[in-house]
Parts: sequence; structure tokens; C-alpha cells
Amino acid sequence: MDLETLKLDLNGLNDGLTSLSFDLDDSFFDAVEAPEVSKGKVHVDIDIVRTDGDFFSLAFRGNGMVIVPCDRCLEDMEQPIEFEQRLNAKFGREYSEDDDLVTVAEDEGILDVAWFIYEFIDLAIPIRHVHAPGKCDPAMIRALEEHSAARSGEDSKPSVDPRWAALSNLKIDD
Repeated sequence: MDLETLKLDLNGLNDGLTSLSFDLDDSFFDAVEAPEVSKGKVHVDIDIVRTDGDFFSLAFRGNGMVIVPCDRCLEDMEQPIEFEQRLNAKFGREYSEDDDLVTVAEDEGILDVAWFIYEFIDLAIPIRHVHAPGKCDPAMIRALEEHSAARSGEDSKPSVDPRWAALSNLKIDD
């Protein structure tokens, strides 16, 4: 995907509503050099409302699927995502970002939304993402169970505190 299509010419927009749609694929994630997500298919709609000539309200809606590593077995998995985010922009002397307000240099008038869209996608991914039960890589799960058992000492009999060991001799037999 050519990221130039995600550079919005705010000077060219008329007052009122402008709607745009984008279908993002693996090439988008490659182009933005995404650190967390490298593949996916996401449809994004952007509604831009221009008011007072130099103020813009952008509403982003997206849904689709991204490929992320499973937290349990580290194999790639499909993670469905959906998001709705807002961003405001205005013209000013130079480009700056402050919370949800972006100031765009008036002489340039270009707002690049590629990284904003990536951040919205990244925020839509749950903190914990794991395969459905039974879908993890079986070899990795076995290795994980072996290491967990060895680390916690579960492979040996639980030890009895020596101070209590003498009490086992006091059991009453029927």
C-alpha cells in the first residue's frame, strides 16, 4: 500500500462532511514499520467534518483482523479487532500534537493519518491474546508444562516440614 493515500489534504476539503474508506493489508503494516503487528486486513472509514474553515473533526471506524503472536505458545494467531476513535485537527503555524488535537502547518495543509490508524489498531488489540482452547502449538505447550513443573518442583513428592513429621506417627489405626 502506498502511504501517500493516507496523507489527507485538509486544504482541499469543503466545509461539511467528507467520507473516506481504506482497505489496509500486510503492505500497510510493512510500510509503517509496525513494531507489534506485521500482517492483517483492516477496513477503515474516516468521516471528516470541516467547520469554521480551519477546524476538522475526524471520526475513525475500523474492523478486521490482525496477526499477532499468541501469548501462550508464541505461534501467530488471528486476532479480530474493532475500533472507533476521534481526532481533531486545526491549522496553525507548524505541526504539533497535543492529546487529541493535531495542529497542521497551514501552508502545507497535509495531515498524515497512517500512524494514527496504526495506533488505533494497536490499541484495539486485547492486552492478552491467546489461541482458543486446544489451538495452541502442542509441542510448545508440552515444553511449557515441563519447564513449569521442573521450576516449581512438582515432579517430586511435596516435602513435609520436619517439625510436623513426627505427628505422622501418631495416626490412630482402626
